[in-house]
Amino acid sequence: MPRVANPLVFLILLAPFLYGAWQVTLIVLGELHELGIDPAKAIVLYTGEWAIRFIFAALAVSTIARVTGRKQILRYRRMVGLFAFFYVSLHLASYLGFLLGFRFDELFADVVKRPYMTVGFLAWAMLLPLAATSNRAMVRRLGRRWITLHRLVYPIAVLSVLHFLWQTRADVGEPILYGALLTALLGERVYRAAAARRASGKVPLPAQGGPA
Repeated sequence: MPRVANPLVFLILLAPFLYGAWQVTLIVLGELHELGIDPAKAIVLYTGEWAIRFIFAALAVSTIARVTGRKQILRYRRMVGLFAFFYVSLHLASYLGFLLGFRFDELFADVVKRPYMTVGFLAWAMLLPLAATSNRAMVRRLGRRWITLHRLVYPIAVLSVLHFLWQTRADVGEPILYGALLTALLGERVYRAAAARRASGKVPLPAQGGPA
């Protein structure tokens, strides 16, 4: 079953990119598309929406597995995490290419001057070591340090919510919803850790394979 499921899950996770690439292709060909009157901005927003969705999906895999009892979905946690890095990188590349015309000086000026860009760029930078150490060889090489490193996913999620909130000029309902979801996910982890501590008399260690 995993041999069939893995390619299927991969295609599902890739689907948002394929749709976006198709819309850009339609623009290049001069055909009708669904990106509105400002396609460049629409692509940046589209990739950003999927970036934060995948960050939260990666964060939620463990919780979903515990709540549903379906531990087998943990095998997809690494794939979801890598796709989160992919979509965050795509979001940054779209901003750099479509809105700034690949002017790196303007990108770094935005990172310095605009708080939402500062936290967004920092989140991407923090994802770099997680993506680079996502393979089994690095898990074995780093040992317990790997677990500590991959706990960066929590501040990354916080930064992604701040990035979304600070760049939103009108309806802040969606970023607030993400903030509430993040609070719930972190709260579940704190509660579980506290319960385990009371039961065992010591702080429990998370299982290898990613942040609990």
